[in-house]
Amino acid sequence: MISIPLPDLLAAIGPVTGRLGHPVQDQLLAARDMQALSLSVHIPLVCFGIAFPSMVLFSELLWLRTGNRVYRQLAKRWSKVMITLFAVGVVTGTILSFEFGLLWPNFMATFGDVFGLGFALEGFSFFVEAIFIAIYVYGWERMSPRLHALTGIPIAVAGVVGSLMVIAVNAWMNHPSGFDVVAGQVVHARPLAALFNSFVWHELLHMYLAGYLVAAFIVAGVYAAAWLRGRRTHYHRAGLVIALTFAALVAPVQVLVGDWAGREVAKNQPTKLAAIEGLQDTTKGAALHLGGIFSDGKVKYGIAIPHGLSLIAFHSFDAKVQGLDAVPARDRPPVNVVRLCFQTMVGIGTLLALLGLFYLGLWLRRGRLPRSVWFYRAVVAAGPLAVVALICGWITTEVGRQPWIVYHVMRTTQAVTSSGGLNAAYGGLVVVYVALAGAVVWLLRRLAKQPLEVVH
Repeated sequence: MISIPLPDLLAAIGPVTGRLGHPVQDQLLAARDMQALSLSVHIPLVCFGIAFPSMVLFSELLWLRTGNRVYRQLAKRWSKVMITLFAVGVVTGTILSFEFGLLWPNFMATFGDVFGLGFALEGFSFFVEAIFIAIYVYGWERMSPRLHALTGIPIAVAGVVGSLMVIAVNAWMNHPSGFDVVAGQVVHARPLAALFNSFVWHELLHMYLAGYLVAAFIVAGVYAAAWLRGRRTHYHRAGLVIALTFAALVAPVQVLVGDWAGREVAKNQPTKLAAIEGLQDTTKGAALHLGGIFSDGKVKYGIAIPHGLSLIAFHSFDAKVQGLDAVPARDRPPVNVVRLCFQTMVGIGTLLALLGLFYLGLWLRRGRLPRSVWFYRAVVAAGPLAVVALICGWITTEVGRQPWIVYHVMRTTQAVTSSGGLNAAYGGLVVVYVALAGAVVWLLRRLAKQPLEVVH
């Protein structure tokens, strides 16, 4: 952990973080917009990198176990989707890696030795994943079935390990450790202590479960849409059931992990919790508000649940919850942005959990899919809603930490570049992402039109 008192640390780190210039507000806003756009594009692809290889491999293992070639059809087609999304993720991930250095040079220069190991290991995982995805996709007719299935395991492992490293860096930004400051310099970097800090575990599990929710509900939505159009073959049924089962098993667990994450935030980032609730004054037995907006130091138009925040955050009706008044106004995040995103995430997550439990209960009791057309319409909507919840969760995490890029150590204003031209770069970035989106849609539509193999 940081070995000197926080006020001394802030005083010492100032000369280091201010070394590369004094940014203006316009540059800060442009840099944030670029970073937010790139993360919004890349994070859903990360979800597929985490979860989709396991779904593909599970389908292939079902084929090996049952001999039903429909599962092989699914795995083979899904593997082509997997390599397509991986290729797009390479582009968006490369853009992100450049943005970290170009938009936040003081951050990278000051703390690169602390968390650089994480990015190095992520790069190694990327190369492993790339190699084995190529072997897996092009090895269907060239390898024995069992050997082919074995080549899918490194893909699943590399996807998990690579994302672990990036999530660990983000957890470190929320709960920094693993370095000392001597004479204004960051020294004695301990990369393992930095990466595997106490904040990483709930962030890691929360993101992994979110990855499965997003990937599984999007895939299920594709087959639910086909089901609504009358395409109810064994192939479509199998794709729907596998994806829905993954989603249904994960969604309720995510609610429990979310509770764990919330309690960690209450303990280590009380100002973020105060912004999530819109709690102005430190309060014993604080209420929880559903909906509403934060204005003039209080939540208006919301539904108050007495003692609710104290109960959820600390599992005690009368626990004291720190309010926004505990820190100066300049150290507070934008409350309504954090509140709206958090409540959107929780609301959608609750609906997804209920949808998954409904499906799972019916499947276990009656061994069949629901018959109501509204269920399939809900599944179609669940995919995009899961992406919205995912993005809202990351906004809550990142914006809720503001004004710090490294919590209570470095301000975002100290990290941002002093170079100009960011607005033009943002426009170019939009063009790149629109082109990528068009290419992905074209490739996936072309893949969907390919005829299925004849099952004997």
